[in-house]
Amino acid sequence: MNYKLSALFAGVAVLALPIAPASADSVLNVVTAGDQNMVDYINDYLGPKFEESHPGVTVRAVGTGPGDAGSLKIFEKLDAESKAGSDAWDIDVAVVHQRGAAQMLGDDLLSKYRGDIPTGGLVTRDTANNALGTDVTGYVMPMFHSQIAIAYNPEVVKDPPKSYAELAKWVADHPGEFGYNGIKGGMSGVGFVMGWVEAYTGEGQELEKGPYDPAMKPKIEAALAEMKPFNANVTMTPGNAGTLDMLNRGEIGMGPVWVDMFYTWRADGKMNPDIKLELISPGLPGQPMYYVIPAKAASQDLARDFIALATSPEVQAEGIVKRFNWYPGIDAQNVESKLDKDTWAKLFTDVTPEDLAAMGKPFPLSNYFTDVLEAYERVAN
Repeated sequence: MNYKLSALFAGVAVLALPIAPASADSVLNVVTAGDQNMVDYINDYLGPKFEESHPGVTVRAVGTGPGDAGSLKIFEKLDAESKAGSDAWDIDVAVVHQRGAAQMLGDDLLSKYRGDIPTGGLVTRDTANNALGTDVTGYVMPMFHSQIAIAYNPEVVKDPPKSYAELAKWVADHPGEFGYNGIKGGMSGVGFVMGWVEAYTGEGQELEKGPYDPAMKPKIEAALAEMKPFNANVTMTPGNAGTLDMLNRGEIGMGPVWVDMFYTWRADGKMNPDIKLELISPGLPGQPMYYVIPAKAASQDLARDFIALATSPEVQAEGIVKRFNWYPGIDAQNVESKLDKDTWAKLFTDVTPEDLAAMGKPFPLSNYFTDVLEAYERVAN
């Protein structure tokens, strides 16, 4: 890995670092937020595929770390270059979270490109256009979607609930059988709470798209007050992995999980193969990671070509679905013909592409997100 690229984020205050020793048309610099597997995916799989189709081009990738903090480091680098008046910025392609993309677009740090690539029309899900209330249409392509779903043991849950209201009744009738981690220890529990608030306020559109209105707080508190008797009958788990482990051991019969973690556990032999997944109405949140192109990326044309390859049905099928158990960034029906029947059945039998389109939700706006967490601690326990 290029030392200068690795050192780039050791001190973001450095305004101009020549990442690549070669000319800009022969090196494509990709910087990704997220875990190390994101970097490995590019360096070990996607980069070599791109280099095959673009002789003389070298793809170099480096990571900035997980979570929104990783995206913030990328924002800080681009912001510094913009303020320094640099004509050509060091990063050609970035992979960022929703909040990071919204922040970058708000400061005019991104290039609008989706309409210029052949795969741009293969994604229609709302999260391709809405990043926590910011309209990012044209500026992003989802790399993948992660999704929270309800996992359940059909031996225990004979007639799985189809909505939050039905779930609340089921939990009252089956105390201790539903488990989740509250708002601590992982986002599967947090996402479940966000879905509850949408269901019990009936304000999904405003929570997801805004604009933010502090007058919504009483509605949020009222929705979460209804969660207090629900929580009295659930089993609190120690986190994302804890929910999965308790499901596998039969200690709970149902709970919210990340779909990719669920299938990875199943592939590793750590999950009861009879456990199933579902989405309940009005929906559960998930989140994409986005490919973005900085406004003054040195290699704009190569960057568009790279993202077009990364979001092609073939690469989405092999790299995203098979290798990582993620839902594809492009619409799932565009990937089906590229997957063998077993892989498709594994990922899409319980939760169909139609389910994802109808009930795969974004997380609320950042301010509403904070309001929910604060109110949960006050009134739901």
